[in-house]
Amino acid sequence: MPTFAPQHCTAVLASVTVVDAVAPHQLTLPTPCAGWDLAELLTHMTAQHHGFAAAARGHGADADVWRAERFVRAVADDPAGTYAAAARDVLAAFDTEGIDEKPFAMPEFGPNVVIPGEQAIGFHFVDYAVHAWDVAVTIGAPFALPDDVIAALVPVAMAVPDGDFRDADGSPFARALPSADHDDFARVLRHLGRDPGWSQAYSTVTGA
Repeated sequence: MPTFAPQHCTAVLASVTVVDAVAPHQLTLPTPCAGWDLAELLTHMTAQHHGFAAAARGHGADADVWRAERFVRAVADDPAGTYAAAARDVLAAFDTEGIDEKPFAMPEFGPNVVIPGEQAIGFHFVDYAVHAWDVAVTIGAPFALPDDVIAALVPVAMAVPDGDFRDADGSPFARALPSADHDDFARVLRHLGRDPGWSQAYSTVTGA
């Protein structure tokens, strides 16, 4: 298993706790993910869990396992239950001997892209630590990850490259924002194109 496996699990479970607090009327709220309301973000998060789980089991090359449209209705009907089931699926799939060396097919990164399991789980770790924050600030809920999770997250997240490709449609992250933060999680958020000060009020004023 990757060295950060326990911290990855903690981050995913933290995202489950945050999503469990989502109320139905909040699903139309805008999020820090430009162009996505909360229902769309949760649908994406649910689909990605199942996609990574399929990749861990050797089926990642099938584009259908990543398709978010499959979960639109389920998320609308039961966001917390649908999301928790997806999180359980991916954690079970990752809890396998030798998973860090196993090849993961990742068609979202390009045709025939295959990466080692440790790298794929690293991407997943970064995604869900940040998406948990996205959901929390969207609904105005408190959010904090344990120090050991942030310490494990920082080198993985800061290794994500920046560049013109982040301007492309479908890029997982916007361009990195300038940072003078001493808070490690805030540095991660800025490196991944998030403003740590984002709020619903901010979104309304700026149109973000």
